[in-house]
Amino acid sequence: MKNVIKQIPNSITAANLLMGCMAILAALDHNLVQAGYFIGLAAIFDFLDGFAARMLKVNSEIGKQLDSLADVVSFGVAPGMIFYMHSSYINDALGANANLNYLAFLIPIFSAFRLAKFNLDTRQSDSFIGLPTPANALFICAIPMVFEHGPAFATEFFSNPIFIYVFPFVSSWLLMAELPLFALKFKTFKWAGNEIRWLFIGLSCCNLLFFQYFGISLSILLYLTLSIYLFYKQKSHEIQS
Repeated sequence: MKNVIKQIPNSITAANLLMGCMAILAALDHNLVQAGYFIGLAAIFDFLDGFAARMLKVNSEIGKQLDSLADVVSFGVAPGMIFYMHSSYINDALGANANLNYLAFLIPIFSAFRLAKFNLDTRQSDSFIGLPTPANALFICAIPMVFEHGPAFATEFFSNPIFIYVFPFVSSWLLMAELPLFALKFKTFKWAGNEIRWLFIGLSCCNLLFFQYFGISLSILLYLTLSIYLFYKQKSHEIQS
């Protein structure tokens, strides 16, 4: 029975990997919105496997490695494929060089580096250094959803050639940057000590309510903004003390 319990988190990780594979198939079938939904499900499973491991107290090295391997597919290759297909549509419409579409594959490459770095970096137990791959993937999977459901100004932004060509580089840099970002890990659910987390959750809900799918993109930008604010606030306190 104990061996079965140990495999529960790994089984959830396998579900994460399966959703990543399904997202890639959907993207290849030109169904980018469905691919985005699969990545969203993968993100839920990615949260649940760690939660289950902590609750059952069955953390293991193989579970940690399996989680990263699944994340490379679900939050690296799958969003890279979505962005490749999206940029292909835009570049075809513009008559641009098709080779520029391959810039999208910087996303899975640097996602793999990000995950390898995370496994070795002891500083990232309670927070992150660099943008987590699920956050990067969720930003990307929101793009085709915005195209289907609006708003118009967001569609224009995501179809702008400058965005198409620059985003893979910005994404890759954020994944590897020495940028401290808070983690949504609650030791308690009290307001004290979790102010930034509850603020982020509340504002993200407002983003989703008012902007729907574009709210996902705005929430990732909000996450970066709040993290940078928190970092400089803590740094100023250290200087003053």
